Amino acid sequence: MLETIISSTTGESFTLINSLLVIGTSIILGILISVVYMKTHEKDNFNSGFSTTLIMLPVIISIIILLVGNNVARAFSLAGAFSIIRFRSAPGDPKDIAYIFFTLAIGLTCGMGYITYAVLFTLILSAVMIGLHMTKFAEPKNKTMQLKITIPENLNYEGVFEEVLDNYTNSYSIQRVRTRDFGSLFELTYTISLKANSNQKSFMDELRCRNGNLNITLTLANTNYGDN
Repeated sequence: MLETIISSTTGESFTLINSLLVIGTSIILGILISVVYMKTHEKDNFNSGFSTTLIMLPVIISIIILLVGNNVARAFSLAGAFSIIRFRSAPGDPKDIAYIFFTLAIGLTCGMGYITYAVLFTLILSAVMIGLHMTKFAEPKNKTMQLKITIPENLNYEGVFEEVLDNYTNSYSIQRVRTRDFGSLFELTYTISLKANSNQKSFMDELRCRNGNLNITLTLANTNYGDN
């Protein structure tokens, strides 16, 4: 009876077994994509919610394709329903966006009944993502970081830190100088590229000897130099 309901509803040759095969394959491939995502983001503290979304997306898309079939009116109805959805979150990592398109493509392929192609595409793209992660493709060899040095107002900072920066960095440039604590302190902001073998603790210790042991902050580069 359930097969009759599915056939009469979709108007297609999809049977209950075919529909379950499509949904089951979508779930398995979604899990595989999610595992690949987690493996390639281990050092980045991957988002557990996003990894769950990667499992659900292929299933949702494949179900939508099963429901739409070749019915144009139904396709326009679904398009109208989804047009009211608004995504207000900020754009994420471009790699995460690529994973979203990955899952959408697999969901479409499964929903259209091309199970073999969906499995093949998933294996190929997963191998590509893992290969790029293991070879660290396109990752910069030198880390660009932001250095903030606090100095007393009576210290002439010009030429004070250049010797230390030359020893520990490949390149550096001063981005901003501002006063703090009602003008009693200055804060210097540098963008630096640390040498591969640089010892960060020794680097900061030498800087502390020249700034009167005031605050020094070393973080990953950030182009936002607003007050924070």
